[in-house]
Amino acid sequence: MLHIQESVLEINFKALKQNFEFLTSKTKSGTKILAVVKAYGYGSDAIEIAKFLQDELQIDYFAVAYIREGAYLRAAGITTPILVLHPQIGNLKHAIAYNLEPSLYSDRIFTAFAKEAAKQGKKDYPVHIKFNTGLNRLGFFHTDTDFVIKKLKTLSQIKAVSIFSHLAASEDLNEKEFTQNQIQLFKEISAQFQKELNYKPILHMTNTSGILNYPEAHFDMVRTGIGLYGFGNDPKYDKYLQPVASLKSVISQIHRIEKGESVGYNRAFVADDYVTIATIPLGHADGISRQYGNGVGSVVINGKLAPIVGNVCMDMLMVNITGIRCNEGDEVIIFGEGQSAEAFAKKINSISYEILTAVSQRVKRVFLR
Repeated sequence: MLHIQESVLEINFKALKQNFEFLTSKTKSGTKILAVVKAYGYGSDAIEIAKFLQDELQIDYFAVAYIREGAYLRAAGITTPILVLHPQIGNLKHAIAYNLEPSLYSDRIFTAFAKEAAKQGKKDYPVHIKFNTGLNRLGFFHTDTDFVIKKLKTLSQIKAVSIFSHLAASEDLNEKEFTQNQIQLFKEISAQFQKELNYKPILHMTNTSGILNYPEAHFDMVRTGIGLYGFGNDPKYDKYLQPVASLKSVISQIHRIEKGESVGYNRAFVADDYVTIATIPLGHADGISRQYGNGVGSVVINGKLAPIVGNVCMDMLMVNITGIRCNEGDEVIIFGEGQSAEAFAKKINSISYEILTAVSQRVKRVFLR
């Protein structure tokens, strides 16, 4: 364990490897694995995560949300194929410059990218065709299948290396019928592509929960984001996954206040007796929302929960350590051992994704290899 002297986000590569191996064990031999490293690698460090997955675990594909994220990885030496899930028309020339593979999800983006690829003299440039089977976020409808196939057949500058969709509720078994309908619809779309084209694109549909709950939807490749980072959206799977990121800080100052004294802005906390308070150098500018204030959230100090008192400040928060034996300079765990990111997020009716991706880039990243 490191001796913490400032706020840090610890990134544990042993945990990342364990999660990768567990998720891989749920797929049949030969199934490609796509790692989602958007949003700075779910708030960790996209470059270091991608390098480890590429160099140590020989990942098959990466996915990012935006072209800028992909360019950032390419500039850092990532050579593995990168799917851009939500390319924007204004950046399409940069996708080609950095050898990024765009998702084409509408006629507008399809036409714009085909035009750009032709302009740059490309032939069979890899693209991914996204179909909307029920999430209703991005994607062509199944009724567009003929239209898309005909366009692909007339264009030599691009080639559909994959056909994919996205499950809407794969973690919710109460929505099993809906999910199975999505899978069936995707099978019908895919069958038409395979019949009409003279090659077989990669087929992929599942996210982490889909990998775990719907093996019939694994197809040629599976996508995993939150699972890689240690969360399976289901207690029965979480025990096999280990959170990769731990947010830690230190006690900057301890002070004792008397009955009637207040703590923080707007005097949001007023002591009803003698209270011992610790100040921690993390605030809402670091991703700890003001919603955690006034006793809603807690941190872990020497194995005990210390509730946040008063309003969370921009750079600091204060906690009640009355009855907890600790000293200035002692380690504080916001999420990690003793309190998972999921448990911490649940205090404000949120989810692990949100707190992980909210951690500010000004918080130092420390890598445990």
